[in-house]
Amino acid sequence: MAGIADFLDSLIGGFDLICYSLTIGGLFWGLFVLRPWNNQDGYNAVLLQKTIALIYKGGFLLAAAQLFKIILKIWLMTAVLERWPFPEFAGTTQFVGGIIRTLLAIFLAGYCYQTLSKNPFSRAHWTTASIVALPMIISGAWLVHAAGRFDDRFMLMSLTVLHQLAAAAWIGGIFQLVNLWLLRQNNLVTAELWPLMLHRFSRFGIASVAMILVSGVPIAWQYIDTWNGLIGTGYGNLLIVKITLLVIALGFAWLNKSAVQEYGISGDHYALNNRVPYYIEAETVVLITLLFTAASLASQPPAIDISNLTASWQEVLNTFSPQIPQTSSPSHNALIAGEAGRVAIIDQVPSMAATEWSNYNHNIAGIFLTTMSFFAMLSYIKHLPSSFSAFDKYLPLTRYWPLGFVGLGIFLFFRSDAESWPLGPISFWDSTFNNGEVLQHRIATLLVFTLGMIELSARITKNPHSKLAFVFPILAAFGGLMLLTHSHVGFQAKSAFLIQVGHTTMGIFSLILACGRWLELKLDRPGKDIAGFISVAALFQIGIVLMFYREPLY
Repeated sequence: MAGIADFLDSLIGGFDLICYSLTIGGLFWGLFVLRPWNNQDGYNAVLLQKTIALIYKGGFLLAAAQLFKIILKIWLMTAVLERWPFPEFAGTTQFVGGIIRTLLAIFLAGYCYQTLSKNPFSRAHWTTASIVALPMIISGAWLVHAAGRFDDRFMLMSLTVLHQLAAAAWIGGIFQLVNLWLLRQNNLVTAELWPLMLHRFSRFGIASVAMILVSGVPIAWQYIDTWNGLIGTGYGNLLIVKITLLVIALGFAWLNKSAVQEYGISGDHYALNNRVPYYIEAETVVLITLLFTAASLASQPPAIDISNLTASWQEVLNTFSPQIPQTSSPSHNALIAGEAGRVAIIDQVPSMAATEWSNYNHNIAGIFLTTMSFFAMLSYIKHLPSSFSAFDKYLPLTRYWPLGFVGLGIFLFFRSDAESWPLGPISFWDSTFNNGEVLQHRIATLLVFTLGMIELSARITKNPHSKLAFVFPILAAFGGLMLLTHSHVGFQAKSAFLIQVGHTTMGIFSLILACGRWLELKLDRPGKDIAGFISVAALFQIGIVLMFYREPLY
């Protein structure tokens, strides 16, 4: 149960940040972008009610998430200590701070539901809602890494709250833009509001990102004091993932800003209505993933605290160095014989068979993915070079490439967790619900199999209005999220990091795969074809990472 609790803690942490962004970002949106008291902008009651509903629903869900985090910690401590953790836990900062924040979030959400929603055009009520939100925002300072430190404690707590605030302002604004676009599509608001809000949010978004950088750099500098700490620890690795996701999100933001500027110059709103909404959808997926990554980052020890467990840059590079894939597996008996020593809490004994078993699984999975993605890339080509033109007649067959996922799913089901059913002695249900890592493997296996079946159906269907195709990017994005929150509880910190670094790299490519396919389905040409090719090229990169994967022998 401890493994499951640990896994859920990462997921609920990301959900908590999403709710925080909905609430606090929604208030920023109302005060600085929407400015509802300006009736001349053509607002109506539907827009205001939907806007405020996002704020108070986010607030109530934030309170629920905060309370669930406390319950989860009690559950985890009970499982680890094998006794009820009270009254000791009641005196901790985590418990007291968590309860206070839950109550403050309920109070804020209640005010928005009861009062602000009945006075949506009142500037005074929007200002009051922001004042009510202030204690809840400040209370978060006692629930972050900085609260447990001795050096520069209050400076780090203040900077972290500012960092969260700036991120919530940007991401909450993106959520509100998606809400506005849905209203615009259903003709519930005037068409003129869309370019007006995009223009206003463009400037507001730049200010938010600037504040994210201004507050984030000193925090990173304090927690990661060396280049090796950035490259060779889980904390540093997740920070690099956060920066990468930020750059991708800013790329979409730049496309949106360019379209707004083009509209301002030419008056042509084609890009605003036919491309920008889909860029914003993809940006939303990236930012939600970023929030889950931030939650995972919060569960990692800062690099400065584990200098003796930091991997060298040579060890990190070795994880990605090209090697001949391992195509032979140790026997199941050899694997099971070494398990007792490998999982021992004291005096662990490395198991060569377990390492080679894992290498074989990853490398074969890599061969599956590189092969199918090679055919997927070919499916975007109309004609082969003249030397290979004789094979042109086979190009239509390349659209069946998703079949590879089906074979991969079956392979992973039998090989992922050898100590569990069907190969090992631990039953299916016992292994699935008592081990967080096995649970994630089972979910990933099911995702891969389902992904193949659905994507194959979507690519060969003759129904042009079929929604099946949208399942693939949704599942791929969820798969990327799983990789970025992947748990290896029980491993030593350094070896856990060397496994994590490969998984997070694949998580980023999974996200690119998801966004590329989503945009392929939504955009017009030539953007449609470019996004589709980038999508399967990202799948190829995942295959390469897996083909060269080597499990660290701790």
